Amino acid sequence: MSHSCPVCAYPKLKEPPRSASGGGSYEICPSCGFQFGVDDDDKGITFSKWRNAWLKRGALWSSLGQKAPADWNGKAQAASRPKKTAAKAKKAK
Repeated sequence: MSHSCPVCAYPKLKEPPRSASGGGSYEICPSCGFQFGVDDDDKGITFSKWRNAWLKRGALWSSLGQKAPADWNGKAQAASRPKKTAAKAKKAK
């Protein structure tokens, strides 16, 4: 089962960004580079702050270990985030 990134809407995370207990998965999103459990818990960065910074930098593919998909468009992907995900990101502040 794939999970979506609440920051950029990347649809192929291996673990949910948050467990049922609220703990982070510590997965790094290959699309935006957000490190769940580190950036949000340890560094206190909100999903919306990271998203805005990533978009400002041009929504570039962040993974050093993978090539970007051929049809990659980070801005379009971020715009496709479901409204429910956006609401959850605000609550995570």
